[in-house]
Amino acid sequence: MAHCFLYGMIKMNKIVIPYTPRPIWKTEIHPALDKNRFAVLVCHRRFGKSVGVINHMIKKAVTNKLRSPRYAYLAPFRNQAKSIAWEYLKFYTSVIPGIKTNESELYVEFPSLYPNSAGARITIIGSDHPDSLRGGYLDGVVLDEFAQIKQELWGEVIRPQLSDRNGWAVFVGTPKGQNQFYEMYQRAVNDGSWFSCLYRASETGILEDAELEEMRKDMTDIEYRQEMLCDFTASASNVLITIDMVEAAIKQHYTEAQVRGMADVLGVDVARFGDDRSVIFRRKGLVTYKPKVYKGIDNMEFASIIIQEINEIKPSAVFIDAGQGQGVIDRLRQLGYHNIIEVPFGSSASDKTRFVNKRTEMYYLARDWLMNGGSIPDIPELKNELSVCEYTFDQNGRIKLEAKDTIKEKLGKSPDISDAFVLTFAFPVSPTLGEFNKRATMCKTEYDPFEF
Repeated sequence: MAHCFLYGMIKMNKIVIPYTPRPIWKTEIHPALDKNRFAVLVCHRRFGKSVGVINHMIKKAVTNKLRSPRYAYLAPFRNQAKSIAWEYLKFYTSVIPGIKTNESELYVEFPSLYPNSAGARITIIGSDHPDSLRGGYLDGVVLDEFAQIKQELWGEVIRPQLSDRNGWAVFVGTPKGQNQFYEMYQRAVNDGSWFSCLYRASETGILEDAELEEMRKDMTDIEYRQEMLCDFTASASNVLITIDMVEAAIKQHYTEAQVRGMADVLGVDVARFGDDRSVIFRRKGLVTYKPKVYKGIDNMEFASIIIQEINEIKPSAVFIDAGQGQGVIDRLRQLGYHNIIEVPFGSSASDKTRFVNKRTEMYYLARDWLMNGGSIPDIPELKNELSVCEYTFDQNGRIKLEAKDTIKEKLGKSPDISDAFVLTFAFPVSPTLGEFNKRATMCKTEYDPFEF
């Protein structure tokens, strides 16, 4: 019997399974699940995750040429799984001739490819009945709402069952704080052989903006941030910049006339290691522009790129991370660019009584700027980098941002984009004299030339 899978349908002797994936599943998720053995999908509510992973499992069962393939869809509770996944599984496989359905044990069995052998079987299981999981083997498993599944089941039971036939696993869910699902997501982010993704309701377009606003009214702040914005830190009280602040800043828009005459500055973060990126971030008053990101270039080449930006924008100041940026700084000054200011992230803060170091101070000033109407581009990476930073207080009551290495572990990479962004707040800057005079003349009022 020939089997062929197409995104949008499965054909089996001209039998079409009535599955039409959403664009994001068709172009991103299904191809990634086919390519990677292990995957973690962090999805907002109403994303369609149950339908998507059920159909992924059906495809795998249809195309598996081994004898008696075995698959499991695991949810926290059997009744929950039965009311949702079981109905989807029966619906999407009901058009296949010869399909067998077992209502008591919650499995469907496909026609066999071999005589005297069972066909592929997909079973719906609740982690509240763990005994049904023990023994046997698995060709693939979906662990839905992994945050609520008994943690020991993965390591003690399921993972060994995947070894016999090189089986795959997909972890899927919505954040519920920094628990085992969060840890699994962090593992995927940091392991190049795993696939990881995070989809917020504000980014996917699945739910209309008006509906999201109505939901926000009916949900608590923590509920909305967890369920719709996929914020693992929603229940934490020590997040410096929340995803809400970031989302609000994305919705802020200004015309060029509204920021005319405001100080134009560049924040430059120079790559430290091979997987880091060099970034140029431009900010003009309350507006930031899409950052320019470079990978795999040396300091002299990057210095030439910065020079092009300076000549085009004519910024009042260029703040450069002094860590790995010393060679870039020296080159720019050698060529006569004198508005270059080196900023050591670990140096003393301007306000030593409030902040442990310069890095903490810059992030805090960026937070204030966001809360006071700042506008940032809609870039998922920037949102992630800004909204994971947590803070504590030292013995003198000063604010201390968690270590950069800790943030890098959370993200799976260095927060180069957000570092370049906060560098634009290193020191107060005045507009260039010509711009300031033009602004003052146009508005016929007095201005303090120093501004963030």
